[in-house]
Parts: sequence; C-alpha cells; structure tokens
Amino acid sequence: MSDLIHKLQSRYATKKYNPTKVVPQDKVDRIVEAIRLTASSSGLQPYEVIVVTNKELREKIVPVAWNQAQIVDCSHLLVFAGWDNYTADRINMMFDLVNDVRGVKNEGWENYRQQVLSTYVPRDAEVNHQHIARQTYIGLGTALIAAAEEQVDATPMEGFDPKAVDDILGLPERGLRSVLLLPLGYHADEGDWLLNLKKVRRSRENFVVEMN
Repeated sequence: MSDLIHKLQSRYATKKYNPTKVVPQDKVDRIVEAIRLTASSSGLQPYEVIVVTNKELREKIVPVAWNQAQIVDCSHLLVFAGWDNYTADRINMMFDLVNDVRGVKNEGWENYRQQVLSTYVPRDAEVNHQHIARQTYIGLGTALIAAAEEQVDATPMEGFDPKAVDDILGLPERGLRSVLLLPLGYHADEGDWLLNLKKVRRSRENFVVEMN
C-alpha cells in the first residue's frame, strides 16, 4: 500500500502527452478491468467504457472539447458513457445475471429487485441519468488509481460538449450518453506546465474529520 500511496503522490492531470509513446495493451487492459470490477449502486454497472484509439474519431472530438490536445496526443482515450435511463429490461438484465452467476435465487434478492424497479423505472429519465452519471465517477476514481499503479499518465476531463461527442461516437443509437473523458498515455518531457510542480492537497487535519 505504501508503494501505491507513493504513486498517487506522483499522479497528476497530464497537460501534454508524448504522441509517439503508446501504452502497452496489457496495461490498458488492466486499467479497464479495474473499472469493470469497481463498485456501482445496486451492482447495476449502468455505464460502458469506450476505448478510442481511432485517430480520426479523436480529431473530431478535439473541437468539441475545448481544443484540448491531450485527446488526440494520448495513447488511448477512454469515454465513460452512461445509460440514458434506467429501464426494466436493463435492471432485470443485471439482477438475472447475479442469479445466473451465483446459481441461486432467493426471496430477499427478488424483493430488492422489485424495490429497485418500482423506484427507478417510474422516475424522470433525466433524474435517472444524473444518478447514472454519478456512478461513472466511481469508475473514474478507480481508473485513476489503476493508472497510477500501472505508472500510466491520465487526465480526467469534463470539459466537452456531451451531445456532440455522443453524435460523433453514435452513442444515442445505443442508449448511451457520454459523461467523462479520460486520456491515457505518457507525458511529454517538454511543454507540460504541470509536470514538475509540487502536488497541492489540503492537510489531513483540514480534510479528515474523525468522530470517535
């Protein structure tokens, strides 16, 4: 754990990538697998991770993402795309998957399924999507930790036009909406103004409240 803390102390939001350095596929696979294994509300995993290496697609995204060059200069671009809504089919898919994998069906779990269905399905689609979007941030946090462990640079991004990105990637047809972008790669040795600056975080005393 001390090694992980050391890597997190060195982690930062990379501002300029070296476009000639490619992240090995096994590292990308482990980062994506960490996201897949992370927590989500009721275990619904209400989002997908789209790994974009196609340069033409990434070049189309740059103008609708404040012209942030990291999107095209990075090695791999992860797009966190949330469901556009909770539906009975989607919820049942995940509850059925649990039953299939565990090989058991119990009354308590089925009662919980009905509770989730009765709570989520009738709600406004935008209310549901905002809940879904918050789940993607759990995945983002896991991705940043996994990237740090793999010593891969990453830059979490909210600065983009989600609808434009959705259209570029054809997400509406799949019932998805983009929420977050995460370029992965290796920083450039020159031109990254944040590279050698000290990490700044509030002290533990000003961040952690202990109620004993």
